Amino acid sequence: MTETKFTKYGKKNLVGKPRYLKSKIPKGDNYKSIKTQLRQKNLYTVCEEAKCPNLGECWDARTATMMVMGDTCTRACKFCHVKTGNPKGLLDLEEPKKASEMVETMGLKYLVITSVDRDDLPDFGASHFAAVVSQVAVDHPEVKVEVLIPDFDAQEEHMHTLAKSKPFVIAQNIETVKRLTHPVRDRRAGYEKTLKALKFYADNYPEIATKTSLMVGLGETKQELVETMQDLREAGVKIITFGQYLRPTLAHLEVQKYYELAEFDHLKKIAYDLGFEFVASGPMVRSSYKAAEYLEFLNEKMDEKINWNK
Repeated sequence: MTETKFTKYGKKNLVGKPRYLKSKIPKGDNYKSIKTQLRQKNLYTVCEEAKCPNLGECWDARTATMMVMGDTCTRACKFCHVKTGNPKGLLDLEEPKKASEMVETMGLKYLVITSVDRDDLPDFGASHFAAVVSQVAVDHPEVKVEVLIPDFDAQEEHMHTLAKSKPFVIAQNIETVKRLTHPVRDRRAGYEKTLKALKFYADNYPEIATKTSLMVGLGETKQELVETMQDLREAGVKIITFGQYLRPTLAHLEVQKYYELAEFDHLKKIAYDLGFEFVASGPMVRSSYKAAEYLEFLNEKMDEKINWNK
């Protein structure tokens, strides 16, 4: 089999976004009904706020993402369009209830909860995050909850607080390769810090799957991507996703490359060869894209085991 070539080129070679980066506008009775109900209850999903290209597909699969702890991040990563500032300790104490209402309103089977970074809080928001997960578990024990969390400064006390709420999957995004971590990510974030956090969860809570995501097109090399995957496997990470970096505004980092579909397929193969349990790789893939498919994967494995033992 011919190995996929990973070309390197800069902005001078970019003549426009590939056609496959275009996505369908969400529509249909199911989408309209859910959106109407959410507005009536003053509930909002990250899917809508971020104009996620996969919104319709995920909603039809009864999967959605909710952002907690406000819309202002204390960090300023150069790829992210979320506004930056100091929330001054403010939290919406009704968010656990709102998360539960969202599950009910949308008829969700799988909920992804994410947040901004909250370095202004003593525990970086870990206890609030845990309260949201716990409330959903109490009200909807049949629903699986995945959390895409801040690093909580990799402090074990706060990581324990989050993990003890028993989410189904814990995700913390490494975002890019080691060489490009800064300036891609805020100085308070870090390649080693994310690896430390992911390893902590994998070592201390092995029943909870760990997950991370990488953006491509920032100037990384194939070898750097492979080395990052190896580091993540050593940290016990089971799930990984790859997606194309898209520049939110002219104030953000420039795209250095648009990956071809074959290159995304090749990354997926490498990841599986390295031992990742579940991989999503494609230009429009985002952190929570097809998150619920990991549950389907585990169910299939269980069915195979049952049939084998008969």
